[in-house]
Amino acid sequence: MIPPVVVGLAACGSLFEVIRNLQPPPLVVFFSCCALLVPWLLYTHFRHSATLAKERGFSAVYRELIDQVNDAILVISAKSPHRILECNQAASAWLGYSYDELLRVEVGKIADESQIMELMKRKSSPGSAQTEYREIHYRTKDGRLAPAEVNIRMIRLQGQRALLAIGRDLTERKRMENRIRHMAYYDDLTGLPNRRLFREKLEEVMVAARAQNGGAAVLYLDIDRFKLVNDSFGHDYGDMLLMQVAERFVRCVGEDDFVARTEGDEFAMFYAGVTAKERLEQLAEGIYHSLEQPFQIGQFQIHITASIGIAHYLGEQGETADLMMKYADIALSRAKETGKNTHQIFNSDMNKISLTKLTLESELRQAIRNNEFMLVYQPQVHLEKGAIVGMEALIRWNHPVRGLVSPGDFIPIAEETGLIAPIGKWVLMEACRQNKQWQDSGLPAVPVSVNLSMGQFLQHDLKGIIHAVLEDTQLPAQFLELEITESMTMDVDFATKSLKELKSLGVQISIDDFGTGYSSLHLLKKFPIDKLKIDRSFVRDIMCDPNDAAIVATIISMTHHLNLLVIAEGVETREQMHFLRDNQCNLIQGYWCSPPLPAAEMQKMLKKSHSLPA
Repeated sequence: MIPPVVVGLAACGSLFEVIRNLQPPPLVVFFSCCALLVPWLLYTHFRHSATLAKERGFSAVYRELIDQVNDAILVISAKSPHRILECNQAASAWLGYSYDELLRVEVGKIADESQIMELMKRKSSPGSAQTEYREIHYRTKDGRLAPAEVNIRMIRLQGQRALLAIGRDLTERKRMENRIRHMAYYDDLTGLPNRRLFREKLEEVMVAARAQNGGAAVLYLDIDRFKLVNDSFGHDYGDMLLMQVAERFVRCVGEDDFVARTEGDEFAMFYAGVTAKERLEQLAEGIYHSLEQPFQIGQFQIHITASIGIAHYLGEQGETADLMMKYADIALSRAKETGKNTHQIFNSDMNKISLTKLTLESELRQAIRNNEFMLVYQPQVHLEKGAIVGMEALIRWNHPVRGLVSPGDFIPIAEETGLIAPIGKWVLMEACRQNKQWQDSGLPAVPVSVNLSMGQFLQHDLKGIIHAVLEDTQLPAQFLELEITESMTMDVDFATKSLKELKSLGVQISIDDFGTGYSSLHLLKKFPIDKLKIDRSFVRDIMCDPNDAAIVATIISMTHHLNLLVIAEGVETREQMHFLRDNQCNLIQGYWCSPPLPAAEMQKMLKKSHSLPA
């Protein structure tokens, strides 16, 4: 802007020339004009000086204000070449340019120019929103690309159209979003995808298979006896094993296939394009082969196997990823039931079995709430004295619809679902309560034996649970006998420690079903036990199978050398009883003496001091 005083002086010079050329010069007019112009010139000069000072002050405040904003502010010319007209310090810091450098930069160097032009075109169209939010990528001076969220609107600056962009850097937010996504879709330990991502990718493969009349194989895998690795070496070693297993499984899949860790020691795979059933067997064999070489865990070499469940998808309508994963899981459960290091392919019969199990589990939970369980008692008879010297408490489920359900039909489900803990505790409490009641009423004081399941035996505070039961029922400890199976003694150190803790309470301990498991008479010397129970499978054929007869006679003889009592279960005939007595077996139990009896019938037998049939 040209200062007014300059304009005034120019006007005075022109007027002086006109007056000077008058003949004769009218001095009066000249001095009168000067008297009028001089005050006006002075006034306009000082007013303009004040305006400039005010504008400079406002500009400084404006500059300081926008430089305090953390978001980048850019004003971009609407005319080509779309230079930056104004910016703040945050924009300079983001982009890596100085203020002066930025004012010489074309927008194409820091952002996608076509995107900017498209925005300008749209913002210029009638009816467009005044403000628009957009995510873009900007380019710094050193060439790095970074994400930003930009608020854009058209403005007018000094009479010309321009684009005002206020941006916020999204680098940290995107990094956090990616981290959250990784946590949501990937396993932290192995780096493999998790169940959620596996399901999404499987759904995509199934959609493609339906469209192309293709197929897919879904596999669930579980490391056999992985808990033993954790218990023996610790969880750190278990984690190391899982990471190495994951690496081998990754090598088992191709580009179009997928592997994930779903939970614990369970993995999942799917193979796209599998239509032939024979291919399923090949896939399972490939996985077995990948596990053949031992795993090096610290200073230890570990051999492992896996159980595999397979579901085959052939493009059927109505099948979903969730359903195929469920089928593979059911097949895996079936594989684990039938043995380790094997695989099963899902079929419809498995679904029925699974549904039956789910129904039974639900009914078991209801049975616990409704107190539908009862105990029956089978007497144990001394062969020489012919008297009842003990009894075994056996659980039955008095189902409101099915009637009495034997433990073989529901105990495995109870162990699998964790319901064995409350059921087992109820059995202990009820057996001890009933025995104490009989003793208080004057009946012969004999021990009651209770079977412990594997799940109960592995409880971390089993000693405390047994102690609490004895305290609550006031039954002397010597009248409670705990029966464990041979399979529970595989971990000799753990079994020895646990049995010693139980023995310190004063209870009796026996090993049930002896001869069918893994223990040896040599190892039995380490265990604080009182009695061995010969399994019924040997007793059944002692009169017709010389091998069984020899085995039973040998067990009886060696048990006596260990100063233990021996009891034979499943005795059903007079001949069996005489054979056992002739071989100096101490006690017998079975239908020859009595079937399992309800509490009222057992009470009558105790009153009669029942003796062995002759």
